[in-house]
Amino acid sequence: MAWCNKMSFEFIKKLPTPAEIKEQYPLPPSLAGIKAERDAQIRDVITGKTNKFLVIIGPCSADNEDSVCDYVNRLATVNEKVKDKLILIPRIYTNKPRTTGEGYKGIVHQPDPEKKPDFLAGLVAMRKMHIRAMSETGLTAADEMLYPENWRYVSDILSYVAIGARSVEDQQHRLTVSGFDVPAGMKNPTSGDFSVMLNSVYAAQRPHSFIYRGWEVNTTGNELAHTVLRGATNKHGHSIPNYHYEDLNRLLEMYGKMDLKNPACVIDANHSNSNKQFEQQIRITKEVMHSRKLNSDIHALVKGIMIESYIEEGCQKVGGGVYGKSITDPCLGWEASEKLIYDIAEYD
Repeated sequence: MAWCNKMSFEFIKKLPTPAEIKEQYPLPPSLAGIKAERDAQIRDVITGKTNKFLVIIGPCSADNEDSVCDYVNRLATVNEKVKDKLILIPRIYTNKPRTTGEGYKGIVHQPDPEKKPDFLAGLVAMRKMHIRAMSETGLTAADEMLYPENWRYVSDILSYVAIGARSVEDQQHRLTVSGFDVPAGMKNPTSGDFSVMLNSVYAAQRPHSFIYRGWEVNTTGNELAHTVLRGATNKHGHSIPNYHYEDLNRLLEMYGKMDLKNPACVIDANHSNSNKQFEQQIRITKEVMHSRKLNSDIHALVKGIMIESYIEEGCQKVGGGVYGKSITDPCLGWEASEKLIYDIAEYD
């Protein structure tokens, strides 16, 4: 019998390059100036030049341009009141990792969650939403780099990038981050291993040569790469939080044993830290702020908090029809979120 090499990939259509998408949907020069200013402010937090605190807050997934921009406009109003102490960074997460691979994967996959995937429309929708939010509010956003090859589509509009628990051990993610000029938060893996997380930061802070989008590239390293504690899952599938005082002290000790620039940590108040009990984010955030107040070294290490928040609390199924309510993980509602931001600002 003859052996047959049959490909299992079906190539649908070739998508525009990042340069082509950027040319069609360019970032206006006025917004490029806003981004440069915001980038500098956020860099100063990570490097310790300022004592301001980062609050990375917004929907679990940015599923609808109108409601996301409505949310970011509300956030901008609050930002004006707390900007002396806090830097608010809206979460506009356009790629959604799925534990089993099933479910809504973000606006890049499905610009309309109720319709079939359309990646060309998704790339355009991602870029238009980010630019609209920045144009209306002056706030530049955070997104998750689920797919390293997509970075160039948004490299001129993001001020913060998160690397997820399931991506942080991946070589291509680490190498791609080494070419960023904005902060990248490397989450601990789902196992909770701090060493894996710190090794990822080490790799991202060093220069590398590798293949990227069909090119041989060199990077200079990203000194703004840092850790994110998001809790862990044990072998029985139970959540294990890692935001407590003892966890932060342990991370401090481990940072001290490695040759890393700008030791910094951001706490993810949801996911395995809250066991996805969204209302617990309030208590967790306040405990983290209290730990910073008790210990000057922890105060210097913990630079920010991540919070999942939307207009309406909780979540709904795709097609649920409630404006501003998450179709993925449950989120804090706006009123509770606004109050929490003001409470964070009260801490020294």
